[in-house]
Amino acid sequence: MARRRFFVDEVHAGHARIQGDDAHHLTRVLRVAAGQKFEISDNRNLYLAEVEAARKDLVDFSIIERLDAAEPVVRLILFASLIRFERFELMIEKATELGVEAIIPVVAERSEKGLDRASAKRIPRWNRIAREASEQARRARLPLIESRIGLSAALEHQASYRYLLEEAEAPPILSAMPAVRSPQDSIALLIGPEGGWTDRERSSITDAGWRSVSLGPNILKTETAAAAALAILTAAWRWPGVPGHFTPDR
Repeated sequence: MARRRFFVDEVHAGHARIQGDDAHHLTRVLRVAAGQKFEISDNRNLYLAEVEAARKDLVDFSIIERLDAAEPVVRLILFASLIRFERFELMIEKATELGVEAIIPVVAERSEKGLDRASAKRIPRWNRIAREASEQARRARLPLIESRIGLSAALEHQASYRYLLEEAEAPPILSAMPAVRSPQDSIALLIGPEGGWTDRERSSITDAGWRSVSLGPNILKTETAAAAALAILTAAWRWPGVPGHFTPDR
C-alpha cells in the first residue's frame, strides 16, 4: 500500500512540521503517531519522513531521504467560468485529483451576479480544498488557484493546444487529439458558465483561435464536464502511443 502524503510549509535543516487544524486532523482522525513514516512535500521536493512527535496541534517530521517525484504527463490549465460556489469547489477538487496545474476562474457575461466579487474571499478556502485533494491524489505539487479574470484575459493565454468545451454540435474531443503528444505540451481548457456564452463571447473565442470540442450529446453540469474532459486529456497524453484521431459512429 502506498504511503500517505502530506504537504508542509517548508523543510529546514532536515525537519518539517504541520501545525493547527491540519495537525489536529492528522493526530485525531488519521491517528498519526511517532515512529510512523510518511511522504511529505514542501511543494518543491518530495521526501520520505518519520514522525518525531505527534501532539494535538503539532506534528514534527524528521527527513529520511529525498524521493523522486513523477512529472506530469502534460501541463493542464483550466479556465473555468464562475458558477455557484459549492459546485465550483467540487470542480476544484476533481480537477486537482486529475492533475491540473492551475485553475483560473473566469468572469463571463452570463456568470451569476456577485460571484466575481465574492470569489476573492474564497481563494483561501479553495486552496485548502486543493491541498486536501492533492494529498488524496498523492500529488507532489499543489495546483495554482488564481484570482478571477475576464474572458479577454483568458483568451490571451498561450498553450500548445487551446480547447473550448462546447455542446454536442462541436467535434468530439477525441478527434482533436494531435497524433504526436509529448509531456512538454501544454493544454488550456476553457469551460463556459451555466447560461452559456453570448454570441459576442463566442465570436471572441473563435477569433482568438481556440478550438471547439464536445463530450457528446448528453447535457452535463459544468463540474461534470470539466472532470470528464480533463480525464480524457490526461489519459490521451499519458498513453501517447494510442491513436489520436478516429471517426465517430453516426
